[in-house]
Amino acid sequence: MIRLIAAVLAAWMIGFVVFALSLPQPLAGTTTDAIIVPTGSAGRIERGLDVLEHKRAKAMLVTGVDREVTRGEFAAQYHVPAHLMKCCVTLGFEAVDTRSNANEAAAWIAHHGYRRVRLVTADWHMRRAAGELSAALPHGVTMFQDAVTTTPSLRNLFLEYNKLLASWLARLLHL
Repeated sequence: MIRLIAAVLAAWMIGFVVFALSLPQPLAGTTTDAIIVPTGSAGRIERGLDVLEHKRAKAMLVTGVDREVTRGEFAAQYHVPAHLMKCCVTLGFEAVDTRSNANEAAAWIAHHGYRRVRLVTADWHMRRAAGELSAALPHGVTMFQDAVTTTPSLRNLFLEYNKLLASWLARLLHL
């Protein structure tokens, strides 16, 4: 029993080191139908808007927006031109966590019939967000990961790694 516990602990530690040292990277040069941006840490929305403004996607969903935020406030805070806000930016107000971000995004993707989507989130959050979105996506949709480079704290990495493991386990057990 002690050997089993030691083996599990060693696997967890090795997994954490690999997780922390091999964070996903930004995506270069790829064009997609749409961009999915879960709210959260700095740089995500700005990255999504940059991709949209450079015409590497035609639409963007920001999922998990606080219900109190208006389209006008969002546009003002992120300096989104009115024409871009009108044609191309959707604010999603239903999600409250990573799994519900994925469900909100998957419904939006299915509604619009998008086939190639770009997920934009923090490098430390990408694996879990991508796992949840992959599980929720309609059949035949290809997802590309576009990580925003950050300098996460050891605490943040530790928490995210354990959330990632819990997420994998929940999907494995269909919870």
